[in-house]
Amino acid sequence: MKLQNRQKIYFASDNHLGSPSDNVSRLKEKKFIKWLDFIKKDASSIFLLGDLFDFWFEYKMVVPKGFTRVLGKLAEISDSGIKINFFVGNHDLWMRDYFQKELGIEVHHKPLKIQVNESKFFLAHGDGLGPGDIGYKLMKRVFINPVSKWFFRWLHPDIGIRFGKFLSQKNKLISGDENVKFLGEEKEPLVLYSKTKLKEEHFDYLIFGHRHIPIEISLNEKAKYVNLGDWFKSYTYGVFDGKIFELKVWNNLND
Repeated sequence: MKLQNRQKIYFASDNHLGSPSDNVSRLKEKKFIKWLDFIKKDASSIFLLGDLFDFWFEYKMVVPKGFTRVLGKLAEISDSGIKINFFVGNHDLWMRDYFQKELGIEVHHKPLKIQVNESKFFLAHGDGLGPGDIGYKLMKRVFINPVSKWFFRWLHPDIGIRFGKFLSQKNKLISGDENVKFLGEEKEPLVLYSKTKLKEEHFDYLIFGHRHIPIEISLNEKAKYVNLGDWFKSYTYGVFDGKIFELKVWNNLND
């Protein structure tokens, strides 16, 4: 991928729209749309690294109610020719093909490697990567099993979506309440995972969501671990101009 004419690539993660209430979620949604309007002026592509929603499940003919504004904005940006990539997180792991068919957004269920100009990127949401987190890893296997999804699909949407929202907020294995505590460079699962990946292949930037902690850590002279933070406490995002990656704070929070 080559950036031209001062174009940039933008990264964001962990909006958790739909939580903790409809009113609060609507405010978060409007702030995120303001940011999308801001970046579309010079964006070559946008990478959303998961958990855009606090819960998402696609029935054959039904998707969760709400999120009209952000879905419309993403469709508008996609239709304008800006490439949008979405990574499935632990809160929207039941995503199927709605984004591809309706919004023109490419959906990734696994980590992605890309090269932009001279820089190599490793991108992922981050859930289930690295050592530990055994409970969630086992639960994820159950949740993504086709049989589990088939049984859930037989629940009426009024019941299934309400139950899914309840689990997303109350089950700590899913909700990730512990993800806001920085464990230190020697214990952070995604930092350790990044160091392991660098033994296999060089990357300039290894970028994740999931941990809700906006941070950059130099792993060696050339490689950096980046966590993008979130969009309900830190309101942080990443931007790459073809040479330098920066982690920034969206300051227009009163809009």
